[in-house]
Amino acid sequence: MPEIINLGALQLTFLQSKDETAGGLDLFEMTLQPNARMPIPHYHDRWDETIYGLSGISTWRIEAKDIDVAPGESLYIKRGVVHGFINRSPRPATCLCILSPGVLGPQYFRDMAGLLSAGSPDPAKMKETMLRYGLVPVMQS
Repeated sequence: MPEIINLGALQLTFLQSKDETAGGLDLFEMTLQPNARMPIPHYHDRWDETIYGLSGISTWRIEAKDIDVAPGESLYIKRGVVHGFINRSPRPATCLCILSPGVLGPQYFRDMAGLLSAGSPDPAKMKETMLRYGLVPVMQS
């Protein structure tokens, strides 16, 4: 049974993780409510990410360039490339996220959900959690 992780305006449904694929990949469906976004641009130091649009339109900021991903479109984000995302549309947007190799797993998202459920999350704790799992936050100037 897929695991569903709620992060406020983001919902992830984990379909496969590093544990089931012997580190081959992590695969999850992500639903972004209107105005949902990744608040901290970041890059991954150990995996690449592929996004495949399922419904709605999500906007991915890749190295200061906005790229819309609509249903049937895909986007490849190589490790080390700074990125973030937002749903600017008035309806939910859903995409399939493939991380390869699979080194993240669902625990990162569980930990972040715990931080977010405590009300106003502590930015230092969020940064520490990101770094512990291989996501490197990049502060915008």
